[in-house]
Amino acid sequence: MSSLERDVVVVGAGASGLTAAWELRRAGHSVVVLEARDRVGGRLWTDEIDGAMLELGGQWVSPEQDALKDTLAELGLERYQRYRDGDSVYIGRDGELKRFQGEIFPVAPQTEKIMVELIATLDALVAQLDPERPWEHPDAAALDRISFERWLETQTDDQEARDNIALFIAGAMLTKPAHAFSALQALLMAASAGSFSNLVDADIILNERVVGGLQQVPLRLAERLGDDVLLNNPVRTLRWGADGVTAVTDSLEVQARFAVLAVPPHLISRMSFEPPLPRRQQQLHQHLSMGFVIKVHAVYETPFWRENGLSGTAFSPYELVHEAYDNTNHGDARGTLVGFVSDRNADDVFRLSAEERRRRILESLSHYYGEQALAPVVYYESDWGSEEWTRGAYAASFDLGGLERYGADLREPVGPIWFSCSDLAGAGYQHVDGAIRMGRGTAAAIGELL
Repeated sequence: MSSLERDVVVVGAGASGLTAAWELRRAGHSVVVLEARDRVGGRLWTDEIDGAMLELGGQWVSPEQDALKDTLAELGLERYQRYRDGDSVYIGRDGELKRFQGEIFPVAPQTEKIMVELIATLDALVAQLDPERPWEHPDAAALDRISFERWLETQTDDQEARDNIALFIAGAMLTKPAHAFSALQALLMAASAGSFSNLVDADIILNERVVGGLQQVPLRLAERLGDDVLLNNPVRTLRWGADGVTAVTDSLEVQARFAVLAVPPHLISRMSFEPPLPRRQQQLHQHLSMGFVIKVHAVYETPFWRENGLSGTAFSPYELVHEAYDNTNHGDARGTLVGFVSDRNADDVFRLSAEERRRRILESLSHYYGEQALAPVVYYESDWGSEEWTRGAYAASFDLGGLERYGADLREPVGPIWFSCSDLAGAGYQHVDGAIRMGRGTAAAIGELL
C-alpha cells in the first residue's frame, strides 16, 4: 500500500470539497482529494446521452447565489437565461389545464387569496430566522415538533392552497412528503433562498444556466489541483487523534494534519472511524436522510411548446410530474423538457417496469404540453437514489425535531475532522452556492490553524 503526506486530506470531489482544496492550495498548503467515484462533481454531472447533453444533477443559478456566480466568473464560465417567454401551465384538483403568467397559480379567487396570505405569513417567519442558526428562532422548538403538513392545516382548510404551498418545499426542494419534515426545516429551506417568495418564483430560483453545464465548476477546479485529485479511492477508514488523521483507501494511506469530509452526512457512517466519532455525531447523522426524486429528461426535434406560446414551465401537485421546465441547451435547435417526480410518486413508479414507468411519466408531461410530448427522440431518468455514492436527492434534511435538537452541532469539527457540503449550508442550503460557501469557510478556518 502506498502512502502520502499532506497538510489536509479532503474526502469527496464535489463542489464543496474541491473548493476547500483549491482555497487551501492557493493559500500555500498541501492537499489531496480522495474521491470514491470514477469522476469528479458529486451531485453535479453533465453527460451526453444518445447524442444529447443532459444535466443529470444540479444545474441552475439564482440571483442571490453570489458565491457560485463569483466562482463561475473566476473559472471563466458563461451564464445564460433559462427560457421563460410565454405562458406557464397549471393543472388543478379538477384536472383542468390553465395557462397563466406570474408566480401565483390560476386557482379560485378565495384559494388565491389564501395562498398569498400563506406566503406572506411564511415570509414573516423566515424574516425572523437566520439560515446559519435556524435553531435560534424564538419558536424553534415548537416549529420543529410539528410537520409542515400539519402546520399548513392549522392555517387553512383550503386543500388546494395547502397542496400548492407544500409543493414548493416538499416536492420541489426537500423531495419528501410534507408530513415527514418540520415547519422549521421548511423555514430553513426558504430562508436559505432569501425568502419563501423566492422559492415560489421560478424566474428567481431557476434563473440561469451555465453554457456547457454546471459540472464544469468541479471539473475546472480539479484541473487546477491536477494529480492531487485521486479518483476510485473510497475512504474505508479514518484514524484520528491529537496529532492528525490517517485516511485509508483500498490502495493508499494519507497522513494529514486535518481531514475535510465533503460528503453528504448520511454517507459518513460508511467510513469506519478509529476511535469512533463522539456519540453526539453518531446520533445526529442518524436523524438526517436524503429525499428522493427522479429528474426526467425528454429531448424533442424542436421546442414545440414554444410554437403554442408556452414557456415550458408547468406545475401541479396532482400530477405524477409535479413540475417541468424548458431545459433546452444554449444554442441547441432541439428542445428539451426537464420534469421531476418526487417522494412517494417516485417510489410508486419504480415498482413498475422501465417501459411502463416511461409511459406513465410521458403521459403526465402530455397533460401539460399535448400529445407531442409523448414522443421524445431522447429520454433519460436521473435516478440518484440508486447512485452508490449519493443515495438520494437533492440533499439531506432532518426528521421531526432533529434540526432544533442537533443543528448547532452539525458543522462543528471533531478534533482534526471538519465537515463541508451543501447539506450543511445555511445560505445556499442544498445548492451549489451553499457547497462553495461551506468549502470556502472550512478552508479559511483550517488555514488559520495550519
